[in-house]
Amino acid sequence: MACIYAQSDSISIQKKDSIKQPKINIEYTNKGFAFNTSDEKFLLHIESRLQFRFATPSDQNPVTYDEVYSKNETVFKINRARLKVGGHAFQPWLQYYWEYELSQSNLLDFRVMVEKLPFLKLKVGQWKTYYNRERVISSGKQQMVDRSILTRPFTLDRQQGVEFFGRISANKYADFNYNLSVLTGMGRGATENDDSNLMYVGRLQYNLFGRALDFTGSDLEFHDKFTGLIAVAAATNRSPYTRFSQSGGGQLTGFEDGIDGQYRIEQHLLETAFMYRGLSWQNEFHYKEIFDHVQQQTTTLKGAYFQAGYFFNSIWPSFPKPLEVSGRYTYYIPDTHLSGNTEEEFGIAINWFFNGHRNKLTSEFTYFNFQEQNEDLSNGLRFRVQWDISF
Repeated sequence: MACIYAQSDSISIQKKDSIKQPKINIEYTNKGFAFNTSDEKFLLHIESRLQFRFATPSDQNPVTYDEVYSKNETVFKINRARLKVGGHAFQPWLQYYWEYELSQSNLLDFRVMVEKLPFLKLKVGQWKTYYNRERVISSGKQQMVDRSILTRPFTLDRQQGVEFFGRISANKYADFNYNLSVLTGMGRGATENDDSNLMYVGRLQYNLFGRALDFTGSDLEFHDKFTGLIAVAAATNRSPYTRFSQSGGGQLTGFEDGIDGQYRIEQHLLETAFMYRGLSWQNEFHYKEIFDHVQQQTTTLKGAYFQAGYFFNSIWPSFPKPLEVSGRYTYYIPDTHLSGNTEEEFGIAINWFFNGHRNKLTSEFTYFNFQEQNEDLSNGLRFRVQWDISF
């Protein structure tokens, strides 16, 4: 009998313990599958994303005149295969996120955010540096097939470090977002700095009329009120590198592999963007100065892009509602001290949204015009089709 009573007591205790545990709710959201405890202290999002691409005669943006196009390299590939995990733990304001590139076995993002106060938030880990809009916008939420030719020379890409950010006077006429970052300045995956010099980045964004614009391309929300921004940003860094990408630190054309602290980089940005009734606009002006401490010489780069898109169904009801037409013009000058070295990109794209950016098909024609020695040389035309799907 004693044994029976003991077993009964054990079962009773187990039931009481199980009652104390919060239930887990499962649902499918616009961030994938969400697992949420009933007390709302824990939330976990899991999302997968695939990007299939066909391109001819080549896929990558040409870097030099010789690459426009030296040979036919028609491709069909899985361009991106991502696993995304995020949510919050213990409190809704203690958030986390990590992202993994399956096709290249790269850990892209891993970060923790303390977002208790809207005007003062903290981020630590590795992420895409909040410098320019074109790079921060996810490749799955872009308007064109890919980013412009300015990304290679001007992006700061993913860095490790700490960032303070927030929004001041939200929904008022003096509505600002700010981002202040202190980073290693060695690129994705770098675990230590080359010297004592860190990367410092600052971005200040004015939200017109007190309305914030999300980091996404295309006016899928069909903003009935004009929503726009004007932003300025600046960055400084000293490292062995003159450029950054998803692969980490690297060199721009014409620069040799650097030693510790060889290149001092100063760069600045002016940016505008808006959305209104199916019309979207964004553009950036870039300036970058590279000082080589070994060669004792300075190289200055500058460039800009202008991009717009429109859902013509807004004014022409017979036009397909899920169809958007967009275009972009970009110019880039690799060295302002030299003449006749301007690089241009003209692009037009058509998007068909099956389910917003989570399931879309994009086709794009791009025309490149590179100059060399003050002469217009033969140009390159590229065609690409891309299907991007998240689930």
